[in-house]
Amino acid sequence: MRGMNAEIIAVGTEILLGQIVNTNAAYLSRKLAQIGINVYCHSTVGDNYGRLLMALDIGLSRSDIVITTGGLGPTVDDITLSVIAIAAYRKLEKNNELLNDIRKYFLRKGIKSMPKCAERQAYVPVNSTWFKNELGTAPGIFIKHNNKIIIALPGPPRELEPMFEDYVIPHMRKNGYIKDETIITRTIKTTGLVESAVNSKVRDLLLLSGDVTVGIYAHLGEVHLKITAKMRLNRDKKGLIRIEKEIRKRLSYYIYGVDSDSLEGVVGGLLIKKKKTLSIAESCTGGLVADRITNVSGSSSYFKMGVVAYSNEAKQNLLGVSNESLKKYGAVSAAIAKEMAEGVKKKAGTDVSLGITGIAGPTGGTKKKPVGLVYVSVIVGKKSKVREFRFTGTRQEIKHQTAIAALDMVRRVLEERWTKDEG
Repeated sequence: MRGMNAEIIAVGTEILLGQIVNTNAAYLSRKLAQIGINVYCHSTVGDNYGRLLMALDIGLSRSDIVITTGGLGPTVDDITLSVIAIAAYRKLEKNNELLNDIRKYFLRKGIKSMPKCAERQAYVPVNSTWFKNELGTAPGIFIKHNNKIIIALPGPPRELEPMFEDYVIPHMRKNGYIKDETIITRTIKTTGLVESAVNSKVRDLLLLSGDVTVGIYAHLGEVHLKITAKMRLNRDKKGLIRIEKEIRKRLSYYIYGVDSDSLEGVVGGLLIKKKKTLSIAESCTGGLVADRITNVSGSSSYFKMGVVAYSNEAKQNLLGVSNESLKKYGAVSAAIAKEMAEGVKKKAGTDVSLGITGIAGPTGGTKKKPVGLVYVSVIVGKKSKVREFRFTGTRQEIKHQTAIAALDMVRRVLEERWTKDEG
């Protein structure tokens, strides 16, 4: 079977009510992609016979594989297997081997008498394959129905994930449902350009179809490009590599990392590589940049000091900002950002320093200095750079964008990668 597609149905009223987050869908989508199976739909239904049966019927009409998660427990509202049996025109029958396995689970827990309600989990659809649950009592179920596949998995991720990897995938591979294909993704992360600007630079690549495609995803302060390549296992990745090289050529210094890279992690790596230390003086960000820097394990080797100087008095007393500059330029200005960076650099004795001042809002702005106006200064050795930014959004969003801009300035200074208009 080639080019199979799947969809995932999460079962549980608690998911619809937002009481729990459905992480199973993301996990299964990643794992299915790795074995060359496309996921086209995600849906969620409550613990309701009619709506779940309708979702299953729709899924079986358009997908090769339908995977349900949840609703396999011992209580009366756990209806998934009953509905699957109806959809697949099968009866539920007691499986004694499974029943013994459930009893052993309780014995391992020190419970000699299995709860009566747990026995209903030993009833599975006729002519189905069941998968052992190493961490619970709800089995997984595999049914072949009219050239379609139905897979039922328990809801708790700690039960679902090992079951899928240890039993479901091997079963599908053994029975020829998985071919020697895989889907590989590569996420290229950029900052410094809005989504429309990135789009204009790579528009033709976003229109690609076939085995290699490119998608664009906007995040606050960042834009990511995801390359997706479908290929046979153990084959070279020429198509993916070629597209990545083209994206790097076009976006150059706006790219800060790939896949799981974080901006603070990249900055930390550069500081280690260049054997430099960092100090930070923050006002409007309230320590957010220092927080991100110290989220990286090992940051104590390069991060020496963070100062949150919110008031003018703190800027003067802690960082040596001059009263004359505050009166002449105001606290939110290029001059003050630079003096803050100079002050913390002198106090900490670091190679690199940051100075950040701005108006996060929603109050405090004026026509001349509106909410979202931010100045960031970076000093490396005796060289310094100051940039003005104009951000929009809520107070938290402005702080978040400022932290990204500040970290990216450090990155670019260390990499010596700047656009012409940045000097």
